[in-house]
Amino acid sequence: MTEPNRKKICIIDGHGGGIGYTLIKYIRQVHENRLDIIAIGTNAIATASMLKAGALKGASGENALILTVKKADVIIGPVSITWPNAMLGEVTAEMAQAVMDNPAVKILFSEDT
Repeated sequence: MTEPNRKKICIIDGHGGGIGYTLIKYIRQVHENRLDIIAIGTNAIATASMLKAGALKGASGENALILTVKKADVIIGPVSITWPNAMLGEVTAEMAQAVMDNPAVKILFSEDT
């Protein structure tokens, strides 16, 4: 259950969700359950993987991302979540715009890392 003053971390990933899975596992090890981690997959497979890693909630697709990032304090994901048509077309222009328009802190990284 979410508490009003807890930080909401939105982790976004696509394809198989491997990067998101690893991030969530690490964040859970370090911060235990002090953060609300919400997994947003560009597809259902990515979301399922991140939920297995310990995300509090998860959803898939464009509308889920657009609505969820509005409530995020921190957005974490590959830099390609800010590029329309990235991830072989899994990231729509609207998804990229929602991420970039949000004033939340963004932690973006190369997918080659």
